[in-house]
Amino acid sequence: MNKIAFTTAGQELSAALDPRFGRAARFLIYDLQSKSVQIIENQQGRNAAQGAGIQAAETVVKAGVDTLVTGHCGPKAFKVLAAAGVQVFNCNAATVDEALHELLVGRLPAAENSDVEGHW
Repeated sequence: MNKIAFTTAGQELSAALDPRFGRAARFLIYDLQSKSVQIIENQQGRNAAQGAGIQAAETVVKAGVDTLVTGHCGPKAFKVLAAAGVQVFNCNAATVDEALHELLVGRLPAAENSDVEGHW
């Protein structure tokens, strides 16, 4: 685990964790090695009439992350992420910082499948 993507509407670790993956406002990318934060807007996913999850998954993969923490992930997005080797963790923490802590102390089990149907 080196680069972790979190779904959020904010721009810092104290921001709320967005429960949606495909239509999240943005992704906060946390680099475990450098402890740095990068923000990537999810413009395509938010504005997509359909396929938001797939487009969001492609955005995350292009960012070079190996881990995703989100509230929920649909089946098509999960398939793209899994094919790229991105491990998905579902989390209901209030903030990105809380989700990061839960991940690092081993409280979040890796998802084996999507946890919602598409278009939820």
